[in-house]
Amino acid sequence: MTNQVAHPMMKFQRKVSSLVESNVLKPSDSIWKLALLYGNDWSYWKKELLEFGFTMQDPVSEVLVVEAWDED
Repeated sequence: MTNQVAHPMMKFQRKVSSLVESNVLKPSDSIWKLALLYGNDWSYWKKELLEFGFTMQDPVSEVLVVEAWDED
């Protein structure tokens, strides 16, 4: 039996989804607003988002619609 470990971006996506559901963020807010919530951890997440082709001006909703975080 093999256990699959969730990709870190999947965990990030769930956290962002939770922030939207709790009305801390709106789906139309720019990704850069996450920097205000992530503080010291933001540089890591920003780097990850940029590697997946996001810009900081993209809406948060773009992160929420990703179905798979494959690093091919």
